Amino acid sequence: MLRNERRLIRLFLPIALVGFFAFATAASAQKVRVETREFTVPNLSLLAEPHVITVCEGSGPSIVQLNARATSNYPISYRWTSNRGRIEGNGANVVWDLSGVQPGSYKAYVDIDTGSDDESCQAFASTVVLVKRCPPPPPVCPNVAIECPDRVVVGEPLTIRSTVTGGTPGVRQIYNWKVSAGSIIDGQGSDTIHVDTTGLDGQSLTATLSMGGYDLDCTATCTVQFPVRLECRKFDEFPAIAYNDEKARLDNYAIELQNDPTATAYVIVYPGQRGRPGEVQRHTTRIVDYLVNSRGINAQRIVTLVGPPRGDLLVELWLCPQGAKPPSNP
Repeated sequence: MLRNERRLIRLFLPIALVGFFAFATAASAQKVRVETREFTVPNLSLLAEPHVITVCEGSGPSIVQLNARATSNYPISYRWTSNRGRIEGNGANVVWDLSGVQPGSYKAYVDIDTGSDDESCQAFASTVVLVKRCPPPPPVCPNVAIECPDRVVVGEPLTIRSTVTGGTPGVRQIYNWKVSAGSIIDGQGSDTIHVDTTGLDGQSLTATLSMGGYDLDCTATCTVQFPVRLECRKFDEFPAIAYNDEKARLDNYAIELQNDPTATAYVIVYPGQRGRPGEVQRHTTRIVDYLVNSRGINAQRIVTLVGPPRGDLLVELWLCPQGAKPPSNP
């Protein structure tokens, strides 16, 4: 019996050992298949937002968002660096603070590590951000105002003044004047000019001021209208004549005064060198009395003047439209 058992052990022991080793080998192969992963090279890209920063006074901090996009089938760690500024954070998305840096181009770098010493398991990327200085503000025209006088007289110098306020500071202001009529007597290059108005009866004059130094059209204008020159005209003159003849002349004079109710009558009596005392006064009184009481002319419209002596007494009758310069004594 014992001999038979030994024979059976010798017979089946090799078979059992072969089966055990076969089972162990299969189990080990299955374990390897479970733990093995397919290797892929990491992929990395880097995006900066914004990629251009304009630094202006009072614009606040200069912040850039850095976003790294990486793919790997292994855990990823990020390492960030830059040649200027400060990077805050250590993940895929960080903040790059460029506050206070001078205008220029700056770089941020990121490299990733998957925990392997193999260089193919690492990746590197960089991006550039441009920092620009705020451009200077565009030039601004000043407020240019021109003052033209309300009352103008032909033949008298016309004064035109200007006021310039505001505009881009630090600009050297240049006054350029032009006039459409007449001529500038003086003041070119300053804030006030004087213009010769000789011969401008019934015309208009436009003054234009262009402010140089701003590279802009900084102009202002004003216009004045000159009236037609109103002048007194001599209507009649006569020596000492018969009263009826004198009244006939005064009748015609009165008609002209009635045709223009705004006109003023100037009666100038020149005494004769050999005239009688009180002769001028008598003639003056007689003329005014006839015009007022016989012809109905308002006495306030009649002005009497005494001219210098002449060889014989002479009477001049003048008509002066409203606004005209009165006749002067010869």
